[in-house]
Amino acid sequence: MSQLTKVIEDLVSANRILARENILDSFGHISARNPDNPKQYLLSRARAPDCIVEDDIITFELDGTAVNAGDRKPYLERFIHGAIYEARPDVHAVIHSHAGSLIPFGVTGWKMRPIMHICSCIGKNVPIWDSGDEFGDTNLLVADMAMGRDLVKSLGQGYTALMRGHGCVAVARNIRLSVFVAIQLELNAKLIRESLPLGEIKYLAEGEVERILAGMNAYTWERAWENWCKRAGRRYDPDAID
Repeated sequence: MSQLTKVIEDLVSANRILARENILDSFGHISARNPDNPKQYLLSRARAPDCIVEDDIITFELDGTAVNAGDRKPYLERFIHGAIYEARPDVHAVIHSHAGSLIPFGVTGWKMRPIMHICSCIGKNVPIWDSGDEFGDTNLLVADMAMGRDLVKSLGQGYTALMRGHGCVAVARNIRLSVFVAIQLELNAKLIRESLPLGEIKYLAEGEVERILAGMNAYTWERAWENWCKRAGRRYDPDAID
């Protein structure tokens, strides 16, 4: 099996997993950098994540131009993905989610920080990108590369960013890790909201986050990936691409 075939298979599995784990619903998307050409990325046609199959995957240039779309309609917000790949050569997978538990953190200015050890993969702090700061009143959709590049400024070199009134992005060096990050980001949001009524929250210290991240490896997310594949009815391939 070629690397490209493996990436496409993981991309379909990731869509199904994110849907079953309630990170993506009928909207949102995940992409992967093309292993055969780092200046391209792979993303499904505009379709609900739980319905996506291998034939839905389209190749795009970084500016969002489709290479082989045919009559398949692309996602409008593909520019999120292209702008991140353009700026971050270390990133090989990008997720854009509208997970509802995250929205309150993007509109209140409440700082998202890890509250649980496994949630350290979200980063020490999660920045908030507000499209209105640069573009004024829009429909909040990232509809071109200018908006995508502005979002990347907030993301910086981190793993996650919230989008005010819209959702979030999660990035990683491979598909399986990106799914792990997106799921832990929503878990962290839920845990914060459940903890607030009980008293003052003691977040993880930056040093703790650093030590946890230093010890995190493929064993961590592969164990979860196998379980998520089973729940989503997808074949588990232990031969991951990192």
